[in-house]
Amino acid sequence: MPIIVNLDVMMAKRKMSLNELSDKVGLTLANLSILKTGKAKAIRFSTLETICKVLHCQPADILEYVAEEEG
Repeated sequence: MPIIVNLDVMMAKRKMSLNELSDKVGLTLANLSILKTGKAKAIRFSTLETICKVLHCQPADILEYVAEEEG
């Protein structure tokens, strides 16, 4: 998938655990884990906004586009 989720990188930079982020954002651990591992198919803007507020970052710090190689 050409969209890479760097949530774990931002969490590490902020020294925040998945449990702590889950509590502050209001998402279940299961849903946050799905997002963190890049298995999510979608994310609500409101959820992305809350994550960015909690981690003091921009959406581009969490989501990255990487073009697929044509073959």
